[in-house]
Amino acid sequence: MADLVFAQQNVSDIEGSNLDDSELQYFESDVEHEAGYEHDHDHGQIDGSGVAELPPHACAYCGIHSANCVVKCNTCNKWFCNSKNNSSGSHIVTHLVMSRHHAVSLHEDSDLGDTTLECYNCGNKNVFILGFVSAKQESIVVILCRLPCAQQKDVNWDTSNWQALIEERQFLPWVASIPGEEEQIEARMVTYQQIAKLEAQWRLNRPEATIDELESKDGEEEEILPILMRYHDAYQYQRSFGPLVKLEADYDKNLKESQALEHIQVTWALGLNNRHLASFALSTFESNGLKVATGDEIVLRHSSMNMEPWEGKGFIVRLPNKFHETFTLELLPSKVQPPTHLTTDFTAEFVWKGTSYDRMQHALRVFALEKESCSGYIYHKLLGHDVEPIEFDVKLPQTFSHPKLTELNASQANAVRTVLQRPLSLIQGPPGTGKTVTSATIVYHLIKMNKNKGGAAGVQEKLLVCAPSNVAVDHLADKLDLLGLKVVRLTAKSREDVESSTSHLSLHNLVNKSAKGKLKKLLRLRDELGELSEQDSNALFKAVRASERKLISECEVICCTCVGAGDRRLEKMKFRTVLIDESTQASEPELLIPMVKGAKQVILVGDHQQLGPVILDKKAGDAGLKQSLFERLVVLGHVPIRLEVQYRMNPCLSEFPSNMFYEGSLQNGVTVDQRLLENSTFPWPVRNHPMMFWCNYGREEISGSGNSFLNRVEAMNVERVITRLFRDGVTPDQIGVITPYEGQRAYVVQYMSMNSTLAEKKQQYLDVEVTSVDAFQGREKDFIILSCVRANEQQIIGFLSDPRRLNVALTRAKYGIVILGNPRALSRNALWNHLLVHFREKGCLVDGPLDNLQLSMVQLNSVKRDGGQRPAQAQRRLDAFDTESVVSFGGDRTGGDGAGGVVTQEGVNPEMWPALGSSKYSSNFAQSLNKLNDEYEKKDVDDESILNITSAFAAGLGI
Repeated sequence: MADLVFAQQNVSDIEGSNLDDSELQYFESDVEHEAGYEHDHDHGQIDGSGVAELPPHACAYCGIHSANCVVKCNTCNKWFCNSKNNSSGSHIVTHLVMSRHHAVSLHEDSDLGDTTLECYNCGNKNVFILGFVSAKQESIVVILCRLPCAQQKDVNWDTSNWQALIEERQFLPWVASIPGEEEQIEARMVTYQQIAKLEAQWRLNRPEATIDELESKDGEEEEILPILMRYHDAYQYQRSFGPLVKLEADYDKNLKESQALEHIQVTWALGLNNRHLASFALSTFESNGLKVATGDEIVLRHSSMNMEPWEGKGFIVRLPNKFHETFTLELLPSKVQPPTHLTTDFTAEFVWKGTSYDRMQHALRVFALEKESCSGYIYHKLLGHDVEPIEFDVKLPQTFSHPKLTELNASQANAVRTVLQRPLSLIQGPPGTGKTVTSATIVYHLIKMNKNKGGAAGVQEKLLVCAPSNVAVDHLADKLDLLGLKVVRLTAKSREDVESSTSHLSLHNLVNKSAKGKLKKLLRLRDELGELSEQDSNALFKAVRASERKLISECEVICCTCVGAGDRRLEKMKFRTVLIDESTQASEPELLIPMVKGAKQVILVGDHQQLGPVILDKKAGDAGLKQSLFERLVVLGHVPIRLEVQYRMNPCLSEFPSNMFYEGSLQNGVTVDQRLLENSTFPWPVRNHPMMFWCNYGREEISGSGNSFLNRVEAMNVERVITRLFRDGVTPDQIGVITPYEGQRAYVVQYMSMNSTLAEKKQQYLDVEVTSVDAFQGREKDFIILSCVRANEQQIIGFLSDPRRLNVALTRAKYGIVILGNPRALSRNALWNHLLVHFREKGCLVDGPLDNLQLSMVQLNSVKRDGGQRPAQAQRRLDAFDTESVVSFGGDRTGGDGAGGVVTQEGVNPEMWPALGSSKYSSNFAQSLNKLNDEYEKKDVDDESILNITSAFAAGLGI
């Protein structure tokens, strides 16, 4: 049947997906009895060899083939059962998640017949957004999609009791039965690793591959060696990191090339530079794991029987944000004009370029082969060798503060003083402590000191200022420009047309602005014609390069991303001093790119208690690529200089992060009165403590992509919180909604577009920024609403268990924070337990309606000594369903924005965490490290020795 509206014998039984196991078993047996269903008729036949020949509808994983238990994936036409079979999700759901397929149908011999599951109202076949409601005459059940159809009022059915068809990663038993014990015992036992390998084969267009074939193949995967803390020499260092960078590059390539958008609708426009702009949106509010960054190259195609096939290339110049849900592509000039009269049936394919990974590999080779790549001190420090401390003999300025910046506090002034005298410095900047001001001041004084040293000889050393992201580089470049320094902002060619606050500092704009004579004529000719002759193109290239060299030679500071430091325009340049902001967000090989350009003084600024590098490949990340250089140096005993006064948060908001993440060292540079909203009517439980944990008990659901989660109750209450803030006069740009899950981000945006309590402010609801925790690192808002999402029977909290992600989430707000979550699930985690206890002690743990909040009496789960953890293999399977940590659009982060940071296990040992900051940890680590080095020195350098030592080392630290 096309629309699934079917008669039911007892609606309450079908709604019994919340029944306990005994009731479910009774319900299943009752359905089988009523239907006269017999398992025996569906067993496979025995062939001549005595091996059971499975029917075509047998589960492609385990072989279970009862008609009531199997579901067909309509995309690949393979059958899968609804058994979890010792895994975290049923086989059909696991397949849909891993393959990103969404449409299914049932077996013709099942109780519901040969039915394709789809929305009765709109026909949507994405099972991850389908659910059911009971008709009011209580004789039928209707399938509706979560949004928009389940939100619409209808006299025929009650949409308030909508329930998802997939719960706890398994279809409800009346949709597809759960196989009995006998069937599961007879089924083939499969592991998550086997399933992952099989799905990988299918993605490589090998649809006939089976688990049996994979098992029969000889050979094992190449073993990935973890990185070390110390290295004998740069060759060993290169051999350690090189394979991990290649793993990450291969994964990124496969991911990018597999991302193709089909049947998209395009809106055409003409840019200020007369280039065609093509804007297109995805078919849903959620991006299905799409990872796109500004500057990515796209091939746009259109083919039709009525016209010649068209193809155009261009670069992404704008990503979806709070104002629009579209990508904007700027097409490169071409002799063939784009079909601007057409708007439908376009295809967009992403072009992968391995420039960033090539530059990392090149930096590793330079470090290994060229002695002059950096100073001897930096060289040995990078290898983890013990080196005698060095201090430069420099004349320090009498005062460190700059009149155009806020006056430095004691910890900031100490950081500037110390950095100016050291060849290698780590500055730890907790949230709101003025990292950018401190960094800009350091650069200013270094420039002035270099001028004084090289004035007589007329030699002006240039500083290289980098960061992993373009946003961070722009922010620092703005500050340096404010100080009157001669700054050049070097951007990639693909980003030259991207809007930026530093456009006036960009090298290409400076070239255009200073152009004279022949260069000016050629630039004008190119803009008018769109292209030049070969002779004119060569002349323009030479003239531009000459102008670029002149501008670079006259500047004092060059600002670029870490990967941008490998640009060919800086190829022959050496930089004595390199400052890298947000260094904890970059992988070590990425940081190496600017450092091997002759660095004798390196300043790393960051915070290892916040989120780390974004590493897409799990193997590479687990082997150590997700550990930043900043962290490794801290672990080796290099004590960072900590900034200790925060100017962002209301003191009540900074108390918990300070005690839990920074040993209570954070001081407050603002008072309570400075961070209170006058005449506020918001129902804070404690008036002068604008914070609360609002207990929400909605259930999590798998999102439309199948790879993320959402919580409808929390989304509804997010809208209510925003409404109350609006009534207090708070504007949309003062509010930030953050969540660890892309599914929740997408659902909140879509929900608020359809449900706005204050009808006259509907547009303002859409202007509120809703994004991921990870995307909010380094930013702030007056008010933060954190939606935790997770609430399940197993009380798994996934990404929420990462201490660094929680630290980022708690430290974005200036005036107030509202956390929405399920305390029963969260309190099983030691860190969240501490947070909930803290809120309870402050009288800010509440439940009930927003207009009548009461102190919550919920019992917080006790945390077991072992954190209540599951076996590692089971945990890995669970993590596979928790892959959409960040918003799908990667902003401008090099290498995409996948799950980012180090995802710790669910239980956090309170004796070991916070880890890197405590003296106890440093002492224990130093002892382990000395023991490791003693053992290491006695061994020959071979792969087996490295693996044994590092494995034992990691085990000793509980990594």
